[in-house]
Amino acid sequence: MARPQVPTRLLVHALVREDGTVDAGELYGVAGLLGMTDQQVRLCVKRLVTDGRFTQDGRGRKAVLRAVVDPTGALVPDAAYVRHAYRQDAGHSPWDGVWHLYAFAIPESRRTTRDALRDTLLHLGAAPLQGGLYVTANPVTDIVESHARHLGVLDSLTFLTSTDLRIGTLTDPAALAAALWPLTEIAARYERLTAFARHCLTELGAPEGADGTGGVAAGRLAMAIELAAEFTSAMEPDPLLPPELLPRPWPGVRARRLTADCWQRLRRTGPDGPDGLRLFRFYGDTLGD
Repeated sequence: MARPQVPTRLLVHALVREDGTVDAGELYGVAGLLGMTDQQVRLCVKRLVTDGRFTQDGRGRKAVLRAVVDPTGALVPDAAYVRHAYRQDAGHSPWDGVWHLYAFAIPESRRTTRDALRDTLLHLGAAPLQGGLYVTANPVTDIVESHARHLGVLDSLTFLTSTDLRIGTLTDPAALAAALWPLTEIAARYERLTAFARHCLTELGAPEGADGTGGVAAGRLAMAIELAAEFTSAMEPDPLLPPELLPRPWPGVRARRLTADCWQRLRRTGPDGPDGLRLFRFYGDTLGD
């Protein structure tokens, strides 16, 4: 089956251990399993060191990289966002029928700030209704207000709510959601995640071999990184609309359940304690064991 694409930079980030180090021998070994060349790894490490994100002790496969800042967020979505998705899947976050709208008019002279506010709204899952007017079904007003205050444009932002949103002749909430958000594209990403998670579960049912890396077997580790990359690819563009607004059955529910199953299996073969990977800690803490 088609394997998820994992950029070399994200591979380095995924292998950061709890003490902030990356073992170069493990890095090169896993990179090979993911189809990356040694040259790709060397160039990537050089860029990361030049950018000040890592320092390097030693050379080649015997080197140790040390993270200057926590890079884990490059491969994983926000933990609170992921937890909210699983609460929705479990039926613990029913929709109250309220649409949250945000309107702003910021002059061209402050275009960078205007774009930053727009990007914040899009990142939070809001959809544009028309120029300068955005809507979401989720109560993210406190977050929007905080960002607007930070950007210095709070006075230019209007907040309002509605229980009778209408676009043209569309009034049904589910029909509105289908018109406002690219649900078909989002669903397709979850179908890919489902397919890969099922593949992982099949592979995890096979006996695990030792590989001398001192941690989880390299094949299992490569699988965990690919799974994390595929999960993030599916989750990041998802506005996490309430289930009441989505087609039934919604593929995101199945994909997330299978991902959690995979991660529980991987955790049982994964590294524990202070020498474990931060990536494993994130999914272990967020999805539960």
